[in-house]
Amino acid sequence: MDHLILLGLDCIAVLDVSGVALQRARTRISSNSNRVEWIEADVTADWSWKWADIWHDRAVFHFLTDPDERARYRAHLKSTLKPGGNAIIATFAPDGPENCSGLPVVRYSPDTLARELGADFTLVQSVSHEHHTPWGSNQPFQYSRFVLSKGTGR
Repeated sequence: MDHLILLGLDCIAVLDVSGVALQRARTRISSNSNRVEWIEADVTADWSWKWADIWHDRAVFHFLTDPDERARYRAHLKSTLKPGGNAIIATFAPDGPENCSGLPVVRYSPDTLARELGADFTLVQSVSHEHHTPWGSNQPFQYSRFVLSKGTGR
């Protein structure tokens, strides 16, 4: 979000389940915090926001181990992202950890993530990434970019 603000974007929303995390982010960007819509919610719960051109998920989806939670996530993704918009989703790669912060995760390849999102999303790009944790370990990630088909969404 910090870099998007520096690029001059002015329609940014940040969703997090933690009010503490949101407050830390507000404090970090201080005078620019009024340029962001802050949404304190679980991504699978009831919330809404206007249509977006880009959805960026940096390591939330892989924590959704319940199929119903993933279905609610997909519903929010489809109702928030404009048709033709891009969804960038980072998850643990197939050789990534099976747990993170004491919680189980689902690991994905770009293809298995594409199957999970469904036919309304077209995989257009994927990149492998080695995340270096503050504790000195490495975690294999994959970032995938999808485009929402025209005629879907709201």
